Parts: sequence; C-alpha cells; structure tokens
Amino acid sequence: MADVVLSPDALRAFAVFAEHRNFTRAATELAISQPALHVKVRKLGDALGRPLYRREGRKLELTPDGEAVARFANRLDRETAGFLAGLRADDDTRPVVLAAGEGAYLYLLGDAVRRLADRAGSRLRLLTVGTTDMLAAVRTGRASLGVGVLDTLPDDLDTVALASYPQVALLPSGHPLARRRALGLRDLDGERLVVPPPGRPHRVALERALRSAGTDWTVAVEADGWPLMAHFAGLGIGVALVNGLVTPPAGTAARPVRDLPSIAYHAVHARGPLDPRTAELLDTIRAALP
Repeated sequence: MADVVLSPDALRAFAVFAEHRNFTRAATELAISQPALHVKVRKLGDALGRPLYRREGRKLELTPDGEAVARFANRLDRETAGFLAGLRADDDTRPVVLAAGEGAYLYLLGDAVRRLADRAGSRLRLLTVGTTDMLAAVRTGRASLGVGVLDTLPDDLDTVALASYPQVALLPSGHPLARRRALGLRDLDGERLVVPPPGRPHRVALERALRSAGTDWTVAVEADGWPLMAHFAGLGIGVALVNGLVTPPAGTAARPVRDLPSIAYHAVHARGPLDPRTAELLDTIRAALP
C-alpha cells in the first residue's frame, strides 16, 4: 500500500460513480464512455486492494471501503476548489448540500430553506432522498448535512437532535373519535386505516403496536409517505396514523395517539468540527424549527 499512487482523475470519476451508483449515468456526467469509467473504477480498486462496490440484486452499492474512498475524493475535490478560490481571492462557489426526505422538506425544513434562499450569495443544493440514501450521501461526502428520522443513531457519524413530535390520528372532523383530546390504539378497533406499503418501517412498527394492543383493523388504502397518507385521510377514505408535524387537511382533526412513540428528527454530518457554511446551515435549521 505504501507504493500506491492515487490519480485525482480516478478519484473524481469514482466520486461521481458513488453519487449515482450507476455506470451509465456517471459516465454521461463525466463525458466519457462507460467502458472507460469501468476501467478507472476497477484500476482504483485494484490499486487499493479493496472492493469498492458490490452488486445487490439489480442495484450497485458501495462497500464500507468504497464509502471511505468516495468521502476522501469529495473532500479532496472541495479542498482543491477552496485552494483555487483562495488563489483567485474569491469566495468558495461550491454549494452546501442538504439531504433529506420529502416529509422533512414539506413540514420541517421549509422555513430554513426559505431563509437561506433569501440571503444574498447563499448557495444551497437540496437532495430529496430516503433515509438510507441520506446517510450514504453524508458518509460519502456527497451531502454536507442530512436530516431525517432515524430508528437507530449511526455510530460512524455525528448526530444532532432537532425535534420530536407525537404520532397522531388524522380523521374526519365529524368522526366520533374527533371529540376526544387523545386516543389509544384500542380506540381504533374496527377502523379502516391508511397505512404505508408492506415492509416500510412505519408499517412494520404500526402493525406491531396494533397487534400488541389487540386492535382489530383493516387496510383502507396503502400510501407511501406522510403527504399522501394525509391526503387520503382528508378524502375520508380512512384514519391515517402520521407524524404530528403533518399539516391536517381541511375537514380533518389530528388527535395524539398515546400508545405510539414520538418521532424524532436528527441532523447528521461527518465526524469532527463543521466547516463554517455547514455550521450556518445547521444553525439556521435549528432556529427555524416549528
């Protein structure tokens, strides 16, 4: 390993591949042929003596070593850009990248994004990704900061607690349960529920909690994501159990569900001190929380 020479060109190519995890899209962005990109990535892995990616079904996923190489390549790219900007006596023109899911952008981060967008000279790039891809983006350096709901806190990243919200039942304002200030899962016995598709973490947790409470329920509709679940509840199709941060549609009432745990949002970033612009982004998010 002492004699390994890392080509900046190969590192840059691998960073783009790591972002897409797709040779065709990465080669298009780099304006090179797909075989040429394959050769660059293969030679980089051979030089390091480590597999950098693996195939899982039809998808390509980075190995832990691949994530480390992508993180190094992105950091080197940022440092190079900063060095060149300093020589030009110019500000860093690279954007700060925030990765989060649809629900977080709709209900949690809107004010912070608006404040940053209103600032002269603010450069912010937004990635809309699920939790798994958000963590991967932070690990590889593709994103400066990630925000999401985490079932377990990653031990390889720094985390910052942002806010916690109760889970609520969204139901028509005229529903008999809407007269109550709070509900238990047993109160939903016999109800038709709006739930996520099978296998989603929220669906799994709901089924476990409902089963533990002995609640008999049926599926009204399966919907992916808080906004669509709330939409169907607003149409009167069924009762939706959602994040309390979700804005209730017109004609619905939101009632806390005592038996369900609160949903906690965290910000995540690479280990160590934050650079000033990422620290400003985090501070803005915390100051703008609902």
